Amino acid sequence: MADRVYVFDTTLRDGEQSPGATMNLDEKIRMARQLETLGVDIIEAGFPIASQGDFEAVQAIAKAVDSVQVAGLCRAVVGDIDRCWEAVKEAKNPRIHTFLATSEIHMKHKLGKTADEVIVMIDKAVRHAKQYTDNVEFSAEDASRSDWDFLVKVTEVAIEAGAKVVNIPDTVGYTQPFEYYDIIKYLMDNVKNIDDAIISVHCHNDLGSAVANTLAAVRAGARQVECTVLGIGERAGNAALEDLVMALNTRKELYNVETGIVTEQIFPSCRRLSQIIGMPIPPNKAIVGANAFAHESGIHQDGVIKNRLTYEIMTPDSIGRTSNDIVIGKHSGSHAVKKKAEELGYSLDEEQIQILFKAVKDLADKKEQVFDEDVEALILENVYRRLDRFRLVDMSVFSGTGDVPPHAATVMEFGAEGEAEVKRTSKFGEGSIDAAFQSIYSLVGISPKLEVYSVNAVTEGSDALASVAVRIEHDNVKAVGRANDGDVVKASALAMVNALNRLEKAKEEK
Repeated sequence: MADRVYVFDTTLRDGEQSPGATMNLDEKIRMARQLETLGVDIIEAGFPIASQGDFEAVQAIAKAVDSVQVAGLCRAVVGDIDRCWEAVKEAKNPRIHTFLATSEIHMKHKLGKTADEVIVMIDKAVRHAKQYTDNVEFSAEDASRSDWDFLVKVTEVAIEAGAKVVNIPDTVGYTQPFEYYDIIKYLMDNVKNIDDAIISVHCHNDLGSAVANTLAAVRAGARQVECTVLGIGERAGNAALEDLVMALNTRKELYNVETGIVTEQIFPSCRRLSQIIGMPIPPNKAIVGANAFAHESGIHQDGVIKNRLTYEIMTPDSIGRTSNDIVIGKHSGSHAVKKKAEELGYSLDEEQIQILFKAVKDLADKKEQVFDEDVEALILENVYRRLDRFRLVDMSVFSGTGDVPPHAATVMEFGAEGEAEVKRTSKFGEGSIDAAFQSIYSLVGISPKLEVYSVNAVTEGSDALASVAVRIEHDNVKAVGRANDGDVVKASALAMVNALNRLEKAKEEK
């Protein structure tokens, strides 16, 4: 019988640290519920001590899901651990995940601690966490650059203190697969109480080896993998959940392990995250990219026509990338729209269905066919978008090639609906987008630094919805805004307004 490998998803914690991937509370809850549908075993919901917003998000996710463990991350400090427990304690199965660095470079230069002092801190932290729950995980930060014999001692102490999972992360993405296999194998062979805990691995992708390292660790005996959807995360990201799971599934004869992942939910989960954070899935992305099952070479096409196994080692259906019978267009009724939303994993009430139905109708009047990605973008843009303090009411933008510079006339509302103050202005800019932004800045009263401006088509064709993401900074506070619209200038303006609303909220929480 195959061993079970537990999937620990940190999309909402480590993944959210990816530049531009910030999510608000509603978005985190929706993604958490999708991860539950996907079948992950543990959701790492955030770092509760980091901010009040992070604490509230972890607490809300703990209450929102049922069949999955919810973990909070905390340093090996009593106050951190207490705060973490407060955030996760209402989960059906809460986990405290505490960590401390164990490499020589981290202990000396970051912690200013000796190896013996670190051992004492680990023992104290795990025992303190154990007072709250038996479900305690300890991570040896920068484990892959730690002394192996010291790592053995660290692991033994953590397990003896009560840790049920010990994580051996490749924190900086430095290790190579053969080295990582040897590290995990060394621990499996030398830690005296190894049978009392699960060894976990958490790999970063700085050298492009995160998935390969994780798979090597599984072969060596690791039975928990820490990963993110689409591999998002700090710096170059983390091991991608979809790559790991499909490698384990496709090469069962090599790994002889199984997970609880519903593979048919892999593509919907990746698409959901892509829509929420406003980052497109690269066409050449393994498993879920648009080109993953495309064949242009004549030889390949001929082989696939004769037998798909000639050039396809998995099927689109196996990851949930299926063609569907319901095509949405201008003649579709509300029942068809509701059915499509359900297919995409959204449970909407009647009022939300009517909002979506109107948005679909409006879009269908502008383009020939409404694709699944369009419907999902409309749900996120029209159904789930909060009523912000600043709201774009109307805008007229001029762009030409003559002597008159581009300019934008903008109308915005400020304040609660029904009591809103309407303001108007017109501003010049270097281009139509800049003019729109300058007019919005003038009305809001601040001029933030625009760090990132990204435009992507949701689907193909010149009539595709434009998906715009911006990242701004003002007074050392950063915020990300996203929006979708058939008009790229309008989508840009809406994304900027969204970013400014988030910036205001972030300043209030600071």
